[in-house]
Amino acid sequence: MFQDRQDAAMQLAEKLKTYKNDPASIVLAIPRGGVIIADVVCEQLNLPMDIVVTRKLGAPYNEELAIGAVDSRGGTILNHNIIFRLRVPEAYIEIEAKRKAEEARTRLKQYRGTDEYESLSDKNAIVVDDGIATGYTVMSAINFLKGLKPKKLILATPVIAPDTRVKMEKIVDELICVKSEDPFYSVGQFYYKFFQVTDSEIMDVLAKRRFPRQ
Repeated sequence: MFQDRQDAAMQLAEKLKTYKNDPASIVLAIPRGGVIIADVVCEQLNLPMDIVVTRKLGAPYNEELAIGAVDSRGGTILNHNIIFRLRVPEAYIEIEAKRKAEEARTRLKQYRGTDEYESLSDKNAIVVDDGIATGYTVMSAINFLKGLKPKKLILATPVIAPDTRVKMEKIVDELICVKSEDPFYSVGQFYYKFFQVTDSEIMDVLAKRRFPRQ
């Protein structure tokens, strides 16, 4: 188990050392916990940081049950099995996707000052999160970043569910993790300390790490 996100990030950075001091690489953190991990990774590898925000689409009457995810430009990833099983109306999905895409844009403007991105055509994009369970928000982030045409797309996380790892390996150029083992119930089970990350913590990291705002 990891002691905390700091410990997990140090172990992940060791596995990413190929990219240390690489001017063609950039770390893209997924808030919230991914920002804390990425902060340490960037410190250890001397890499710049940006963020990518996606939002989970919750099921009707059960916001915690993911039926998919959406990025800031409205691109959606849907869990069709759950949608079919719960008979979720298309109208609900459309309305919820628009609402969550707007939330993502608002958060981007709050965190980085703009929701606009430059092309990543000359970059290795290293997507970082603190752990991946079902992976819908991460898949949404990956799809969004593919639209920015990165030279190489790397997914890096301290821990990922084994079945999700198989899916992710098919949609990125490289997947790097520290742990991927069963039984997997939640990301938090792999951390002794797994506290909620606040907006103020994220803003503190970004104030330290920020590239010039566009």
